[in-house]
Amino acid sequence: MATSTHSPATLLSTLLRVTEEKIVPLTRAGVSSGSKIFGAAVLKRSDLSPHTVATNNERASPLLHGEINCIQQFFASPEEGRPATSDCVFFSTHEPCSLCLSGITWSGFNEFYYLFTYEDSRDLFAIPYDIDILQEVFRVSGPSDTEESIAARPLYNRTNKFFKAKSLADLLEGVEDAHERERLAGEIKRVKDLYNSLSETYQDGKKAGVDSATVWK
Repeated sequence: MATSTHSPATLLSTLLRVTEEKIVPLTRAGVSSGSKIFGAAVLKRSDLSPHTVATNNERASPLLHGEINCIQQFFASPEEGRPATSDCVFFSTHEPCSLCLSGITWSGFNEFYYLFTYEDSRDLFAIPYDIDILQEVFRVSGPSDTEESIAARPLYNRTNKFFKAKSLADLLEGVEDAHERERLAGEIKRVKDLYNSLSETYQDGKKAGVDSATVWK
């Protein structure tokens, strides 16, 4: 399984820049109309240039999560000049839900990264359904399982025969230079903070009853 040969610092810097410059502007418009704060991008692995960037569009369909919308747009782009998914890096602003994990897998992307974890989506943004659905639909207990053993089990395999998944925090741990690691930690925090106002806009719209096609808001 081919994965990026770029250094963790280069990959991390690029994903943060794509988030701030490409994804956040789309998401700002999306949350203003009632869609969630999730966005995604497909980058060419060779030079990390963004090929497709998208944000959540649940105003149109409950299936158009940021990742699925991005995948749809990727495959709608002209075949000539469109890289193979196995030659791409997939990025999700938030750890992909069960729907998006399946979409990434079926599309053939074998490497993806994310900025916010499931716990962040639940605790920082009041969107608990990624965890809820994985636990309620996919987590099957065995005869010897206890509540503790089930709770300790990962919600999915981040390394498997289809893909390897890492958070940007995981990438940060791979940056060897201490000063660069400290600088990038500050950049992660700064870019994460951009989502505070986006979340407020989304939550305000939800309280005001803004129309959306999704049931789980």
